Amino acid sequence: MADSYDGYKENTAGRANVEDTPELVAYYKKLEEMKVGALWTVANKIEPWQPAPESVPVLWRYDDLREHVLQSVTLVSPEKAGRRVIYLENPGRKDISAAVGLLYSGLQVMNPGELASCHAHSSSALRFIMEGRGAYTIVDGHKMTLGENDFVLTPNGTWHEHGVSEEGTSCIWQDGLDIPMINALDAGFYQVHPDLNQAVSYPVDDSTVMWGTPGLKPQASAWSKPYSPLFKYQWEPTRDALKALAAISDGSPFDDVLMNYINPLTGGHVMSTIGASMQLLRPGFNGKAHRHTGSFMYQVAQGSGYSIINGQRFDWKKRDIFCVPAWCWHEHVNTSDSEDAFLFSFSDLPVIEKLNLYREEALAENQGKQLA
Repeated sequence: MADSYDGYKENTAGRANVEDTPELVAYYKKLEEMKVGALWTVANKIEPWQPAPESVPVLWRYDDLREHVLQSVTLVSPEKAGRRVIYLENPGRKDISAAVGLLYSGLQVMNPGELASCHAHSSSALRFIMEGRGAYTIVDGHKMTLGENDFVLTPNGTWHEHGVSEEGTSCIWQDGLDIPMINALDAGFYQVHPDLNQAVSYPVDDSTVMWGTPGLKPQASAWSKPYSPLFKYQWEPTRDALKALAAISDGSPFDDVLMNYINPLTGGHVMSTIGASMQLLRPGFNGKAHRHTGSFMYQVAQGSGYSIINGQRFDWKKRDIFCVPAWCWHEHVNTSDSEDAFLFSFSDLPVIEKLNLYREEALAENQGKQLA
């Protein structure tokens, strides 16, 4: 198969090209009554030449959202709301409340002393801490304390709850889940813990102590679950690892210096359906444009710059969030001449890769040049 589909668009061989006639319209109506249909009437839609995502590129500016996220604290309690979250809605995916593709995202806020009730669900979830101190998450009895730009997992099926200590401040974090994907598979279950909260059964931050040192595996621990035993990925070691790699590597022409968060036991993605990465764009980096299958959500952990997505420029700074739908041309630029930019991202890559659906191609000339 050719690397580009552009030449195929004018070629209708093997594609539906049937004009309606009164006889055909009557025929289609009869088929509809029998709950069947003629494939040629939908073939071009359900089997396009190339991915045709309904999602569109979007930038959610944190400065615009923050006031409204904080206002929700005065309007509803976490007990009544269940999860006090302002979700990010892609204009092309309002039907399933998705942020991009089959991925959900939202901004959750909690005040000091608040605790959301313990629950479990079929969806895999992650949290990326945006601001505040004193936040914590408990996952199957493991309690993790959380700071800015820390990344924490709540894998599918695990009992989990979130809170902020009495000594903390108001905390906001981004939630990322695969809810639309699980719903598309009609596989979603949700449970509330019978006691509403769970006991902390292990020393605080034990998963970080046991699994957080690269290259070392605790001898006494047996882990057979299909997700990472390391629930919390700390910001400082992640940042330092990227800066160290940047000192010895030319990086990628598309993403500069990028590292994936991994399951320390397998080297694979952190969860079965959601993968995550952090990348460093060095000062003045101007990435080449490419596109690939897989839907991506980005959050700016540090720095400022812009991305061009399908010919549209989105200027971003710290804590802004943007999405890149599948098969959309995109390029990233760090506009600073002195400061690194860091982009956190999560995606559906584990599913795309398991189904052998990953595909990528580069653009001969950057979109930025075309916009100039």
